[in-house]
This record gives sequence, structure tokens and C-alpha cells, in this order.
Amino acid sequence: MTGDYLQSIVDRKREEIASLAPRVSDLRAASAAAPPPRPWSASLRRPGKVALIAELKRRAPSAGELRPGMDPAALARSYQSAGAAALSVLTDADFDGELEDLVRARGEVAIPTLRKDFILDRVQVWESRAAGADAVLLIVRALSDGQLDELLDAAGESGLGTLVEVHDLAELERALAADAEVIGINNRDLRTFATNLDVTRQLAPAVPADRILVAESGIESPEHVEQMGDLGVDAVLVGRALMSSADPQELAARMAGKRRCERS
Repeated sequence: MTGDYLQSIVDRKREEIASLAPRVSDLRAASAAAPPPRPWSASLRRPGKVALIAELKRRAPSAGELRPGMDPAALARSYQSAGAAALSVLTDADFDGELEDLVRARGEVAIPTLRKDFILDRVQVWESRAAGADAVLLIVRALSDGQLDELLDAAGESGLGTLVEVHDLAELERALAADAEVIGINNRDLRTFATNLDVTRQLAPAVPADRILVAESGIESPEHVEQMGDLGVDAVLVGRALMSSADPQELAARMAGKRRCERS
């Protein structure tokens, strides 16, 4: 894939956000009335072990269809049975996702669920909490410092956890300056879709031990999880490998709970 994929998504998201304007009051009220969220950061802290965030998505722009007939409820149950610490559900249209996928998946499990989407505005935070999300993804590259602070505040006020995603050192420094608790290092460049696990290898030493570090993208095997564990990564978010597997539950079980070294 060529071109700036992230910018094209941001442009489309602004249109979606505008369409939510008439529902702002209702979504904020529904967010406040929703049952308490499940603990996000605590679920990713497993002493000596790498936690698995298992993802549900039907397709990926870089790979095409992965699981077009996905049953979110059944897949969520199988991931939990395999030992996943949390779920990530793609709700963006480019992945053939929808918010109902999150509703159906979360309703079948006791582990927390991340809404993985391109969150740019407070109304999306309220929409996420109203749908039952326990955490939301915030992509530093897509946000100004002011927007990042505003969305972290909105998530905190709603009781939501966050996964603050970075791809380079400058973005990591911004996430740390915003006091992000859970930092995701995306090995995939959202401008070009090139993927390289060396991104985590280079950035992991700069993440303080008191932050929760998640490695995202490019993790295709149990051996990759072990490599991330050697770097002191607290959790891995795995999507395409699981969704394209003939037996996602079996692969998730082999990825969950790998040994983790402590970061200094």
C-alpha cells in the first residue's frame, strides 16, 4: 500500500464525527449510565508473563479479507478460553468492522475489551463507553498534543483505559509527556504499512518500567512473542496471525503467557 493511509482515514473520520453531532447529548448520557468498565491496565500486568491482547477483525487494508464470516461472540469466547488477557475489536469501516462487533464480543467474556478505531474527538470516547468498551486506542501520530491531552482526560472521566500508540521516538516522548500509562509500539508504519519488529526493539528501552508496554503488529508466531518478552514487553496485540489461522484458539493458547523479562 502506498500513500498516506492514516491521513485518508483521519479525513473520513472527521465526516463520521460530524454525523455524530446530533447525538452528542444522548451519547454522553449513555456513557455516564453504562456499567463500570473492566480494569484495562491491571489485566495487562502479569508478573513474569507476556499478556495477550487478541484481536477480532474481518479484514486488513494491507492483507484483504481475513475472516469475512467472523462470529464475534464465538471468537471472543475462544480467545478467553485460550488465556487472552484482553480483546481488541476493530470497529472501523476499512476493516469491515462496526461497533456492534464490540458489543457482541464483550457480552460473551469477562476480560476487558479495547475499541480499536481512529479516535479523534470526545464524542467517540462517549460512544465507545456507551457501547461497553473498556478502553480506547489513541494514535499519537493522528493527534496534536492538545487533542491527546483532551482525549486522555475524556477517557479518564469516563472510566476508560487507553492504549496510546506510537511508532517512533518523537511520538514516544509525546506519549510519555502526556503521562500515558499504557503505551503501544506499533511496528507498522501507518503511512506506508511497512512492518518491522525492530521498531519495538529500538524503542522498548526508552519506555520506563512503570509504564505498561504493548507491542503491536507483525507478531506472527509464539517465537515472536518470546522475542518481545525478552525485551520486557508487558503485552502483545495480535490480529492478522490469529484471524488468518485455521484454529485461532489454538494459536492464541500457544502465544499466551510467554515468559517476560523485567525492564530496567
